[in-house]
Amino acid sequence: MNALAPGENRPAPGDPLTVTVASSASVDVSALLLNTAGVVRSDNDFVFFNQPTGPGVVYRHGNGGPDVVEVRTSALPADVDKVVVTASLDGRGPATFASVGQLTATIGSGPTALTFQIPGLTTESGVVCVEIYRRNGAWKVRAIGQGYDDGLAGIASAYGVNLEDEPETPAAQSGAAPTAVYPPVSAPAAGYPAQGGGHPTMPAGQPGQFAPPTGQPAAHPYPPAGAPAFPPPTGQPGYGQQPGGPAQQPYPSYASQQGAQPVHSDLFDPSHAEVTGLGIQKQGGKMVKVGLNGEVMARAGSMVAYQGDLQFQALGSGGIGRAIRQHLTGEGVPLMKVTGRGDLFLANSAADVHIIDLDGTDGLTINGANVLAFDSTLRYDIGRVQGAAGYASNAGLFNCVFTGRGRIAITTHGSPVVLTVDQATFADPNAAVAWSSSLQTGIKRNDSFGLGRLMGRSTGEASTLSFAGRGFVIVQPSELPPGGLIGGTGGGQQAGHGGGLFG
Repeated sequence: MNALAPGENRPAPGDPLTVTVASSASVDVSALLLNTAGVVRSDNDFVFFNQPTGPGVVYRHGNGGPDVVEVRTSALPADVDKVVVTASLDGRGPATFASVGQLTATIGSGPTALTFQIPGLTTESGVVCVEIYRRNGAWKVRAIGQGYDDGLAGIASAYGVNLEDEPETPAAQSGAAPTAVYPPVSAPAAGYPAQGGGHPTMPAGQPGQFAPPTGQPAAHPYPPAGAPAFPPPTGQPGYGQQPGGPAQQPYPSYASQQGAQPVHSDLFDPSHAEVTGLGIQKQGGKMVKVGLNGEVMARAGSMVAYQGDLQFQALGSGGIGRAIRQHLTGEGVPLMKVTGRGDLFLANSAADVHIIDLDGTDGLTINGANVLAFDSTLRYDIGRVQGAAGYASNAGLFNCVFTGRGRIAITTHGSPVVLTVDQATFADPNAAVAWSSSLQTGIKRNDSFGLGRLMGRSTGEASTLSFAGRGFVIVQPSELPPGGLIGGTGGGQQAGHGGGLFG
C-alpha cells in the first residue's frame, strides 16, 4: 500500500525524488534544507518561488498544474540532515485551509510513488507536508501534515530563515562613502505645508538638487545657462546661418575629435547637459541622475545609462520577508542595488519624475509602481492600507511604507497635485500615488448598492481611499492601474494597486 498515514515513515523510493503537491486551491510549494539542529544553515537553504534552487534541491512552478520540488539526495551537502516540503495558500483564493478540499503530497521516484492526503486543517494557511531525512546513512520519507496559521512566513521563520532585510554593510568595511550628504532641512518646499505631524520636506535651496559637499568640486563643470556649451569653430557658420547672410542665433555644436565635421544642434544646449553633484537628482523632468559614491537602491530595469565603475545586483523585492509579502499582496518594488563610483541615469517609461526628502519625522506611503529609486539609508516595508482589512485579503489594499532619513525618487503619470489634508479628503486608489504615513486611511463606498448597481449602472467611482489627520496626499491625473490597461498589477515589475477591491 502506497498511501501514508500522518506520522508514518518509509524508505525513500529512490534517487532523485520528486515531491508534487496537488490541491483544489492555488498553493505555493517550497522546501527548506535543515541541519541536525533542525534549522537552515543560511537563507540560501530556503528554496521557493523567489529563490528556486538550492544545493541538491530545485523548485519548479506548475504553470497551471501542481508545483514540484525535485530532491537529489546524493547531491545534498553532508551537513544537511533533512529536507522539508511545504505548501501555503498564495492569496488568490481561500484565506485558510478550512475551505480547501483535497491537499495531497506525492513522493515519487521512477515508477514508485508514495501519497499522503493531509487531513484536519482548519485555521492554517501553511502546512509542512512531508520530510525527507537521513537515518543511518540511508534516506527515508515521513508524512507530517503540521499546519501554521501565519502561512509561508511562519514556516520559514520557524526553521530559522531571516525574514528581515539583508544586513547593511558598514561603510568602513566596504570602503564606500555615503551616497549623498544631507543638508539641514530649514524650510519645507512649496506645496508641502509645515504641520505639526512633520512631513517629508526638501532641503533649502534649489528643489530637487543636492549641493556638492563642502570643498568638493562639481563632477562636471558646465558653462552658465544661456552660454553655448560648444561654440562653433571660428569663422564657420552655425546650423541655420548662411554665409554672408544676416546673423542668426547659432545652435551649439560638438567638435569631433576624430577629424569629422562638427555637429551642430540645440541638443548641445546646457539644458540637456548632466546635472552635477552627488546623490539622487532630477535630470530634466523624466529622468534622475544618481551621482554615486557608495550605493543606491533602484527599480529593477530602470537604468537607461551610466558612466564610471558601477556594479548591479538584483535583489528581487529586497529580502525574503518582503518577497513573500509582495507575492501575497501584489505590492512591492522589484529592486536592484547599484554600487560603485560613477553617474547612474534612471527612468521608467518616460513617466514624470519627482524628488522627495524624508527627514525622519514621518514616513511616506507610496504605491510600489511609482517608486523609481531611493537612498539605502531608508527602510521600506509592505503594509496594509488602514481601514481596508474588512473588505478583501488580496492585492489592491497594500502599499510600500518608507521610513528614516534620505531621498526618494517617485514617478507619476502626468503632473500631480499635492493636497493638504485639512478636511475630509478622498482619492481614487489608482490616482493616489503617495501620502503621509501618519494619516488615517480607510475605504469609502460611494455607490449605493441598489437596483441601479444590479442593472449595471454605476458612477464609476464605487470606492475611494479616504484620508484624515494632518499631512498630504500626492494625486496624479490618471486612474490607469499600474502597468497600464493590460495586466492590472503589472506582474511584479509594475506591482501596486489595480486588483482586489478596486479592480
